[in-house]
Amino acid sequence: MFQRLTAILAAAAALALAGSAAAEPQKPTAPLRAVPHVELTSMAGRWYEVARSPNQIEHGCHAGGLDWTRTADGFSVIQSCHKGAPDGPLSEWKAKARVVDATNAKFRMSFFGGLISKEYWVLDQRPEQGWLILATHDGEYLWLMSNKPVLPAAFRSEAVQRIKQLGYDTGRLEFPLPGRG
Repeated sequence: MFQRLTAILAAAAALALAGSAAAEPQKPTAPLRAVPHVELTSMAGRWYEVARSPNQIEHGCHAGGLDWTRTADGFSVIQSCHKGAPDGPLSEWKAKARVVDATNAKFRMSFFGGLISKEYWVLDQRPEQGWLILATHDGEYLWLMSNKPVLPAAFRSEAVQRIKQLGYDTGRLEFPLPGRG
């Protein structure tokens, strides 16, 4: 019991410290705004990580993704990645996400039974191209996500340009290797 509690607290501390000295967070140069509306049905399913701002918890992660499953009060989310390589050891984090405003573009995600909680905003989305930009409300952490395992190059380029327009230094983005499909 004590070992399990220690492991949970250690993992929580790691999440809380995500982005510390090894991967200093970046903040955008412009104020952030969530998109005017997100269709919640479009959030459900598997989202693949295309790019991200550096953060300690995902250091060395490849073939990352988020599985969003609708629940009565929001979503159950499983974030996963493979450490070191697309076929490396699997790491998973479970979270609960609930919508926090009428736009459906802002979510409060809680990890470890609510021990850690953070607000995430959809900053842009292109459902017809299959991508969205998700960031923490304070702008420190950002992800470019695709609903396909590999985002076509033209769409990826457009999305990265949009991240730059949002005020982020795109030269600091990490582009993890996708999974082998």
